[in-house]
Amino acid sequence: MRNTFRGGVHPLHHIGEGKPLTQACPIRVYSADTVVIPVGMHLGAPSAPCVAKGQRVKMGEVIATPVGGFGLPVHASVSGEVLFVEERQMLRNRPEVCIGIQNDHLDEWVELTPMNAQNATPAEIIAAVKNAGICGMGGAAFPTHVKMSIPEGKKADVVILNGAECEPYLTADHRMMLEQSERIVEGIKLILRATGVSRAVLAIETNKPDAIARMREAVSGESAISVLPLKTKYPQGSEKQLIHVVTGREVPRGKLPLDAGALVFNFSTAAAVYDAVALGKPLVERVTTVTCGVKEPSNLLLRVGTRYEDAINACGGLVEGARKVFAGGPMTGLCAADLNVTMTKATNGIVVFDDQQAKEVEESACIRCARCVHVCPIGLHPYLMRTDLDRRDTDSAKQHGLMDCVLCSACSYICPARRYLSSSFKAAREDLAAKARR
Repeated sequence: MRNTFRGGVHPLHHIGEGKPLTQACPIRVYSADTVVIPVGMHLGAPSAPCVAKGQRVKMGEVIATPVGGFGLPVHASVSGEVLFVEERQMLRNRPEVCIGIQNDHLDEWVELTPMNAQNATPAEIIAAVKNAGICGMGGAAFPTHVKMSIPEGKKADVVILNGAECEPYLTADHRMMLEQSERIVEGIKLILRATGVSRAVLAIETNKPDAIARMREAVSGESAISVLPLKTKYPQGSEKQLIHVVTGREVPRGKLPLDAGALVFNFSTAAAVYDAVALGKPLVERVTTVTCGVKEPSNLLLRVGTRYEDAINACGGLVEGARKVFAGGPMTGLCAADLNVTMTKATNGIVVFDDQQAKEVEESACIRCARCVHVCPIGLHPYLMRTDLDRRDTDSAKQHGLMDCVLCSACSYICPARRYLSSSFKAAREDLAAKARR
């Protein structure tokens, strides 16, 4: 049980399907004819559009400006003409403002302002990261410059690079480690300098032995950076579990990783930090795994705003019987209403399920087997929280840990009664958040 956490499950990752579909697929570049870029891709207030229909923009040009303390600029991911600035239905429950751009395929960049990465000060690094619009690229989309700005009175002694990539089917980070290791290492060094932290740990699951070997080679001359292999288990990449495995510390209830003296970043985020500082490039593209129910499963370098339909067509199109599309992995990803949904800075996967994989089953009564308790990575009692919610007793559900749940879906995965556990917790929390806003 070394280098792992209590609980967890083992979704398919090594036989027939799952990660083997794309783990040996080199990154391919694809650029669609049009992009539809949401202005609210990060945690925090949506950005304010600053372009109009008919305007010509260059790649990397700011098309929406930050709003609020967590705000980030949004940049054009292609050069071409602005087609519209209007609300479109994406993954959220309400339409959101999007900016459509016709790609002229010239890739004409706005003037970039790189800096000397070896001499950049912490303040300059953090400013460059903010101006590049970088947010967490592992799914949470937390503004990276905010995470790098350690408040007065707080202190971190370790930066953890999350290379677990424990979701079934996804291999985008795996390929980044193999093909972009130098970029990643340079980004880590910039993060360490900006935060004042003295060491970094690259945490990678053991189902990626080639990535572990490649990253060890890449950091061989860096005394402050080490590689830690992790037992392959889901959700090993969850922030709280990762911190516990690497440091032995628990993130206090209701607190952030910084309160446990740790900062966690994604491998792709580290590479984007290097681009922002050394090249002056904003975050306008990312590697995404497009897999399962497509004819040619692939890892694609896609522009932000690429429609799912275009990404899937770049992989040969859908297989017969394709039925359900996930943004992200099947354990924590969101289902797309249609293929007009577009990828964001945090879209690390587009996973398609066929009729059999997507078959819905009726939930039955809880049999009190406690399997959900056994697999919960933070020691909650999911069956009790679900019982509370069925009784509309939200206060009791909160006492049983509703707000501490990491929504990993391990309980739903293991439940023999096929209870909708994680989805009910997520819906309850969204309802509570909506009431708080009102």
